[in-house]
Amino acid sequence: MTAWSPPADAAPAVATDEVLAQIALSREEYALACEMLGRAPSDVELGMIGALWSEHCGYKHSRPLFRHFPTDGEQILTRLGEENAGAIDIGGGMVAVMKIESHNHPSAIEPYEGAATGVGGIVRDIFAMGAQPIALLDSLRFGPLDDPRNRRLCVGVVEGIGGYGNCLGIPTVGGELVIGESYSGNPLVNAMCLGIAPSGSLISATAGPPGTLLMIVGADTGRDGLHGATFASVELDESSAERRPAVQVGNPFLEKSLMDACVGLVREHRAWLEGLQDCGAAGITSSTVEMAERAGAGIRIQTQRVPRRESGMSPYEVMLSESQERMIAAVKPQHVDDVRSWFERWELHAEVIGEVTGDGIARVLDGEREVAAVPVLVMTSPPSYTPDAERDTSSAARAAFDPSTLPDLAPSDANDALLRLLASPNIASKRWVYRQYDHMVGTSTVVAPGSDASVLRIRGLQQGLAVCTDGPGRAVEVDPYAGAVRAVSEAARNVACTGARPAAVTDCLNFANPERPAIYHQLQESIKGMADACRAFGTPVVSGNASLYNESEDGPVTPTPVVGMLGIISDVRQAVRMAFQDEGDEVWLLGSGLEQEASSLGGSEYLQLQHGMSAGPIDVDLEAETRLVDALVELAEAGALKSAHDCSDGGLAVALAECAITGGVGLTVDADIVGRLDAALFGEAGARAIVSTPPGADLTRMGVKIGTVGGDRIQLGPIDVPLDEASEAWSQALAKLLAG
Repeated sequence: MTAWSPPADAAPAVATDEVLAQIALSREEYALACEMLGRAPSDVELGMIGALWSEHCGYKHSRPLFRHFPTDGEQILTRLGEENAGAIDIGGGMVAVMKIESHNHPSAIEPYEGAATGVGGIVRDIFAMGAQPIALLDSLRFGPLDDPRNRRLCVGVVEGIGGYGNCLGIPTVGGELVIGESYSGNPLVNAMCLGIAPSGSLISATAGPPGTLLMIVGADTGRDGLHGATFASVELDESSAERRPAVQVGNPFLEKSLMDACVGLVREHRAWLEGLQDCGAAGITSSTVEMAERAGAGIRIQTQRVPRRESGMSPYEVMLSESQERMIAAVKPQHVDDVRSWFERWELHAEVIGEVTGDGIARVLDGEREVAAVPVLVMTSPPSYTPDAERDTSSAARAAFDPSTLPDLAPSDANDALLRLLASPNIASKRWVYRQYDHMVGTSTVVAPGSDASVLRIRGLQQGLAVCTDGPGRAVEVDPYAGAVRAVSEAARNVACTGARPAAVTDCLNFANPERPAIYHQLQESIKGMADACRAFGTPVVSGNASLYNESEDGPVTPTPVVGMLGIISDVRQAVRMAFQDEGDEVWLLGSGLEQEASSLGGSEYLQLQHGMSAGPIDVDLEAETRLVDALVELAEAGALKSAHDCSDGGLAVALAECAITGGVGLTVDADIVGRLDAALFGEAGARAIVSTPPGADLTRMGVKIGTVGGDRIQLGPIDVPLDEASEAWSQALAKLLAG
């Protein structure tokens, strides 16, 4: 092929194995880059190609699978992957913008800064579109908390999320915390942000036509974050701690100014701009090259114009630094002074660092020296892989296990089983976590953390938004397809329990090394399961992130696709909470009845805690799930519900106990329990929810009445536990574990 002209003042890079390993580029990929260029790349070119071809930026193994996702809908305003986040029309002249991303590897090395900069990055994705961030959520996974390192990671990550989010003035309103053996070497730290904007006010991440000027605004550029994108695209090992420079250091107060300035600029002076982009993974390289690709244009970057906080930085370091709190604005030439003056109001420095060209080439200059000249399409066309996929034999064996072969729970052991489950860190109250977050700042939070989903009001509108995150990794490990269906279904149930209609999904796909057939099978089947479930609920996937190579010397993490679900509630004043309300209210079980098959124990917390097993079938019924969601929304809109809570981890008994504990009032279930006791009490069959109503309500079309709210005990079949004893087990367990 014809060689693209090399940069005028740069020699070819010496591509040793050590150099390629540093940028996570294989020898075969290097050869492909040389073939596409028709020559060997320079040092700067090689670094830029390596960053944009990394798994973190290029989605080499996951991108071919995204075609399975439903991405269109009447309310959807963006195309998957073409903008920083996904946008949904929520009515009333407003749109919601949402996205979730991972910051797993950085958090494993430096938990506070890793988590804090993860929050900063996801927030910038939202206000890069001109939307005002209004809520943060998270999804966290750590190893057993009896290990000091895992406790340190958990405490550091939670402090980092709270420290950064609180300073920004954005409430952290929900999330999840899961503890499992596989996460000891590689914790998972996923952050989600939700924003809102007036319809028609969003801005795209495009460079605009030739002649447009590119301005960098925000923090000065340093050496922190070098090779962050490639660091996130390899497995963790003993040398990972030596890569501490790959972890950025955040400044939330600077980001607050940057956020306010960018949102205000887009709202008030949209005509000054062609586009706006977050400067995130791979730094100036990814932001400017991706903007040029969207515009079908080229760029010319002058590195000496980039404000920097360290002396002696090379063009390579300037282009690949992942210093935080930076944005790239594509500005119409006649408005450069206007934009500069605008940012100066917030004491932010904005500098022109380049321009858009019409030749399709990404050129990098260091003064008079041209050090890179690569076609944009070469850098944005990484190879894609579809490895062999083969189900792991141990996974298949676990899924085939029949829980009915286990002895049933003895009635005399039922109280103890419930209390043990309530004290499990995967079920126990997460108040220790969310009390460190300011979840009321901004005064938009209607339903705070601790319920099935959080609810936010939108000033001036009657409708509200419900949001949650869910990721039942243990079920996915047993059966990737069914487990992923369960993840979407549980998220849909959670927002529906507040009275909101599920509307859209953002996802974060946390998996291990996809080059191995068993891992790629997990990824492939999980995406198919999520896609089918999203179609059933009418919730397109509007944004997301794939985080692969999540494993360490201890082995791979449990496959953990996390679903961020957005629901729209027609009248925020009717938002439903999970807590029982008043003595005498009636308790109904919607969905299937009290009797459950032993198969409902498959992948359950009870099976893990009582028998040390993660096994059994993962039963899913999408038709039943959609019927339940419809019923919950219908009842909430009719004002028939005083509380609602879905049955998930820990099954029926735990769901009832959580409603009682959070409401501060007991209950008596007077319906008979027949069949297997363990399945009826603790089976995790889907498509079920507990609701309470005023006396005399008739929900027989949708479920069965099982009991009454009242008293100071939890009474369910052989279970008879004082409410205060159950409350202590549930509310104190996590804090005790983290106290060591």
